[in-house]
Amino acid sequence: MANLLSAAEYADIAKKLKLPTASFVNGESYTSGSGKTFTATNPATDEVLAQITACNADDVDFAVAKAKEAFEDGRWHKLSPSERKKVLLRFADLLEENAHELSVMESLDSGKPIRECQLTDIPETINTIRWHAELIDKIYDSTAPVGSGALTLVVREAIGVVGLVLPWNFPLLMLAWKIGPSLAAGCSIVLKPAEETTLTALRVAELAYQAGVPAGVFNVISGGGREVGEPLGRHMDVSMVSFTGSTETGRLFLHYAADSNLKRIVLECGGKNPAVVMNDVEDLDSVAGHVVNGAFWNMGENCSASSRLIVHADIKDELLKRIGVQMREWKMGSPLDPENRIGSMVSKAHFEKVRSYLEQAAVEKLRVVYGGNTEKDIFVEPTVVDGVGAESRLFQEEIFGPVLSVTTFNTIDEAIALANDSVYGLAASAYTDNLRNAIRLSREIRAGVVTVNCFGEGDASTPFGGYKESGFGGRDKSIWAHDQYTEIKTIWIDVSER
Repeated sequence: MANLLSAAEYADIAKKLKLPTASFVNGESYTSGSGKTFTATNPATDEVLAQITACNADDVDFAVAKAKEAFEDGRWHKLSPSERKKVLLRFADLLEENAHELSVMESLDSGKPIRECQLTDIPETINTIRWHAELIDKIYDSTAPVGSGALTLVVREAIGVVGLVLPWNFPLLMLAWKIGPSLAAGCSIVLKPAEETTLTALRVAELAYQAGVPAGVFNVISGGGREVGEPLGRHMDVSMVSFTGSTETGRLFLHYAADSNLKRIVLECGGKNPAVVMNDVEDLDSVAGHVVNGAFWNMGENCSASSRLIVHADIKDELLKRIGVQMREWKMGSPLDPENRIGSMVSKAHFEKVRSYLEQAAVEKLRVVYGGNTEKDIFVEPTVVDGVGAESRLFQEEIFGPVLSVTTFNTIDEAIALANDSVYGLAASAYTDNLRNAIRLSREIRAGVVTVNCFGEGDASTPFGGYKESGFGGRDKSIWAHDQYTEIKTIWIDVSER
């Protein structure tokens, strides 16, 4: 429980929080000319937190204009790499100084457990910013072997004004995955947080400006998808959009790009991720721990959640027993209590979606091994459902809640076929003590990230994104993310004798 405060201390911080309510444009708070607002609510308690500025297309135009002005005069991208690095490292320091405040704000706004915010989301947010800051002055451009008559340089240049569109499940961490490489590359950004979870993005923008990111470089526009997201996707002065969210919405951004200026689009979308467990595994307790963490971390509101347990028939019953033991540690309750590992669903609407899958399990006469209950029409108990066939909605559709479906197999060929029987291909896990099986599973499962004998997403140095309908156009994290916020330019200099 290192670095955690008590429930009482977190509650005290919550009482004293000054929540941001306005968008942030050109280095200052910005209120839409429409005067409209939307309500930020604590989903776990239904308490109203704040009335936040609801922006529209006119506000997007204004923010993009300020971002373009900042980019064209070079106040950020023309700084030396070492200067941009210093600013981003100061920014990371400010995030660290405000870690408790940001953790509580994130928990209140999303229903996430405070322990997860404090121990995972905030530290990883800070680490991501520092990683990309340190990368700035360590990326070398190159030359091409063109002979003695010319000198050719292949250089990267910041792509320009970029739109960053965030999901509601990891508001701070997904923000860091996008602003880290885009600011490091020298871009100016217009960021749209999810309506459900807007507060921390507004606060982070203030801290970035305080750290020295120039006015106009980091702008946050709050509001709905139709009112803000679509105008951003269609804007002729936006050179690139990076989006994380549903596959359905991701498709729209491809249309927006086609209908406007053919801007670069990078999508990180849904997942229905398998955890394949072979019968050669000896330490079933370890496997059970990873499977439970993969399925129920962040209440299963995670695009890379291990939501399909594909387990060899010989060991299924024993593994399910071990999973039940592990689940005892996953207490559900008030998100501000650090003893709890399961908070609320992000909204009433999402709760109803997740509950519909519990009802579907009953319709399909599937066996609920653990859980299956709900509380206060916002909390969903961690649930394990056995006997799920490949044709079931629980096998095929992204539930985005704490529901683990269990399907058995008898051969590795069958396991691979089941793992790949999905329109998605974001992440997967393979559990085996046989090296040949490990290599085959990791190579033949069609997913952007495959972990062996663990659940995870790599670290800041490894790319994250998916195959098939899980992604398009690029990756978050790593040097590959940095590259997608830049254009590659060839400079050919004639040095031949005249």
